[in-house]
Amino acid sequence: MAFTHFNKDGLAKMVDVSDKKITARRALASGRIYMKPETVEKVYANEMKKGNVLAVAQVAGIMAVKRAAELIPMAHNINILGSNITFIRGNDYIECHCEAKCEYTTGIEMEVIVGVNLALTTIYDMCKAVDKDMVISDVMLLEKTGGKSGDYKRGEERHG
Repeated sequence: MAFTHFNKDGLAKMVDVSDKKITARRALASGRIYMKPETVEKVYANEMKKGNVLAVAQVAGIMAVKRAAELIPMAHNINILGSNITFIRGNDYIECHCEAKCEYTTGIEMEVIVGVNLALTTIYDMCKAVDKDMVISDVMLLEKTGGKSGDYKRGEERHG
């Protein structure tokens, strides 16, 4: 498959999607932030001095979905129809899921990946005073629907 983000001179370009069909699109991404079990406990007990960690991270992730095109040079501005951030508690991690929907000529995968990253980075920021050993990892696209390339669902053997 040829890369589409280069012009005839080999320089970066934004792909022209004006001839593509508008379709309903949805994407889901996830990622984890690993931390000490006592940090997870403090987050869920709402004991962090900076406030409600998950509420702030949820808003940050949704805001990031809406601003992905400002951060990724060749991403298109798309009209987000809906976005949601959810968290799953683990013993030594918090897992973030970001879902978003649009109706457009290009996909929404980058938006959900940026949403996960910023939600997890916000958790890091709000918890760093008590746990500097946190690690953000495993950020990945889980599913996407719509568009010319069709649907995608990550196989169970590749995550979790």
